[in-house]
Amino acid sequence: MGMSPEAGLVATTSLTVGPPDTAIEVGSGSVAVLATPRLLALCEAATVAAVAGHLDEGMTTVGVQVRLDHVTPSPVGRRVSAEATLEKVAGRKLFFTVSAHDDRGLVAAAKVTRVIVDEAVFMAKCADE
Repeated sequence: MGMSPEAGLVATTSLTVGPPDTAIEVGSGSVAVLATPRLLALCEAATVAAVAGHLDEGMTTVGVQVRLDHVTPSPVGRRVSAEATLEKVAGRKLFFTVSAHDDRGLVAAAKVTRVIVDEAVFMAKCADE
């Protein structure tokens, strides 16, 4: 492998919570606040953004492990930002710390592990034979 991400890479993603992002719409609860699965997707998007441009052509990353503590609800209309930092690289494994905040403070803290894979090989393994 030529290019390899290095610890210290950082990226931020954000969203303004809309009706499609709520626990009611996602099916993860009965309240109109940011759904934990949607928050996780925002955190994972930040990890993907952190290594964008730092992988060889044809390579991508896939999520393999997540630990997420969702500590504060975010109602519709609130803007939430997730910042991912690549903490450690171990071979093909990438270890990220992610924190999500809104204007009131911490919304969530997460640890995300991703693995670098060859996209074509990965997709071929997914195909029915």
